[in-house]
Order: sequence, then structure tokens, then C-alpha cells
Amino acid sequence: MDTITQYADKLIELAPSAAAIVVVIVVLWVIHWLLVRRLANLSEQGFKRPAITLVISLVGLLVIVLLLPISDSSRGQLLSLLGILLSAAIALSSTTFLGNIMAGMMLRGVRTMRPGRFLEVDRHFGRITQRGLFQVEIQGEDRNLTSLPNMYLATNPMKTYRDDGVIVAAQVSLGYDVERDKANQALLKAAQTAGLSDPFVHIIELGDFSVTYRVNGLLEDVKTLISTRSRLRELMLDSLHQVGIEIVSPTFMNTRALDPQQQVRPSQQPARPSAEREPVAESLIFDKADEAESLERLRQSLQAVEENLQQADVQLKETDNPHMKREIEARQSWLATRKETLQEIIKEREKERE
Repeated sequence: MDTITQYADKLIELAPSAAAIVVVIVVLWVIHWLLVRRLANLSEQGFKRPAITLVISLVGLLVIVLLLPISDSSRGQLLSLLGILLSAAIALSSTTFLGNIMAGMMLRGVRTMRPGRFLEVDRHFGRITQRGLFQVEIQGEDRNLTSLPNMYLATNPMKTYRDDGVIVAAQVSLGYDVERDKANQALLKAAQTAGLSDPFVHIIELGDFSVTYRVNGLLEDVKTLISTRSRLRELMLDSLHQVGIEIVSPTFMNTRALDPQQQVRPSQQPARPSAEREPVAESLIFDKADEAESLERLRQSLQAVEENLQQADVQLKETDNPHMKREIEARQSWLATRKETLQEIIKEREKERE
């Protein structure tokens, strides 16, 4: 009987601490749920969710240790042990774990890095699909996904492609017997036919056997970058051959016995109509990047709607004009409907990506 009484007394002593621990766990879970729900509509959710989860977990562990029904000396020893373990973990993983987190925070300030944009780092090239706490994911020309650690991006030069246009260029080597003006006109025609605006030609090198020309032009629709590069080279071949310019070096001609009147170029063929040309490859290559960019724009639209709702609330409180109030209330109703529609679309898109 005494043993049962002792156990009962012990449980009564532990009850307040256990209840407090349960309350702390519930509160932390609710905070986490509210923050995650709030961040579900932001573009940086891949970065913020893990960071918030990590901070909440550490705070919860610290509070639970403080509420344990143990002596002050034991609590101090336990906190010291946790501090030592945390310090050791930080020291052992500082070059990777914390380094990637700090680099990710730094990269967040780079406004040009957002889903859907082209990114080129060292030998890696593709469109950004996701920015996370530890890495950035890009989709390459082979349609595969590549994860680049944030530290790698922070320590290597990055090149991002602007949305309002990018310069597309291609080079070709022609013999010294080719008239420069004739070559320039043929290359400019190819660039214009490829859909490039404001084309221009530069001479890159005067080699021992040939002259290297580079044709450049502004591509406004950046999403078709891959196809336009290929298309430009195709048209360079056609344009040069149409005006009788051989794309071959004297070295090649000296190693083969050819009739002086014979030209090394294919017979002229009529250009295919636009309906028979290959489909744009980017729609197949960068499917996930397109989805990420579309989702990013939806989140931006939702954020703008929420800001307009807040402004409407302020205007409604400040005005005393009944007519103005009715207009603001009607606008609020439309914005609220728009907000719900965007939230549903974003939620469906996120489920499709999972």
C-alpha cells in the first residue's frame, strides 16, 4: 500500500511538469503550423520552412529541458551537455551545413535569381526550378535536375539571363578570299531571319588561314534561347551558301584534289515553310522550370492582392463618404474572391509538383 502511495505522490509531483511540457509542445506545433501556412504562398518557402522548423525545434527542446522536474544542478549539467553537443555539431559541419545556410541567406539578396530564370555557373547551365535552404535546383538542357550547393554558387561567378532580352551569338571562320562586306551582309540577314533584333557582326580573330566572324543579336523571348541558338546557325549556313560563300578553310582545300570550279557546299534547296519546322525544344526541356516560374508569378499575384486588401482596409477606416465606402467594399469583395481563387490554384499546383 505504501508503494502505491509513493507512486501516486510521484505522479502528482510530475503532473504539473508533464502538463507544461505538453502545453509547450502543442504551442510550438501550432506556431509552426501557422508559420508554414503563412509561408505557403511565398516564393521562398523552400528556404524558410526548414529554417523555421529548425529554430522552433531548438526552442522547444530548450523549453522542455527547463521544465523537467529535476534539480538545478542536473538541469545545468543537461544544458551544458546540449551546448557541447550543439557546439560540436556546428564545429564538425560548419564547412557544409552552416556554410550552405549562410551562403543561402546571402544569395537571397540576389534579385535576379528566381525560379524560371536561366543560370550559368562554371560548366552548369539551366533554368532555376527551386531555391532551398542548402542548394539551388536547376533544370538543364537534357531535362535532368541538378542541385548546386549554395556555397558552390557563392564562391563561383554566376551568370543570370535577363528577362527583357539576351544577346545570342554564333561564330564562323571564313577564308581570306571572302569579301568582308559580303560576309557581313549574309550574317546580318541570318540574324534577322532568326528573329534577332539590332544584329551586328564583329571580327574576332585574324588567323593564319581564316577570319573568324561573330554575329550577334538581341533575343527578346529568352525562353526560346536554346532553339534560337540552333536556328541562328542553321540560317548562317543557308545565308552564306546562298551568296556563294564556302564555309571551309584553305587547309581543308589543300588536302583534297578538287576542281577549282567546284565549291564545297550543298546544292541550294528551298527553305521549309514555318509549319514544317521543328517544335520549340524549350517546352520539353524546361517543363519543371516553366511550372516553377508560373507558380512564382501566382504567388506574386497573391501577395499583390493581399497588399491591396490591406490598403482597402485602411482606406475604409479613414473615409466617411458613404459612396466611397460602397466602392471600397465592392473592391474588397472582388479582391477577397480573387485571393481565394489564387490560393486554390496555388494549392493545386503545389500538390501536382509533390
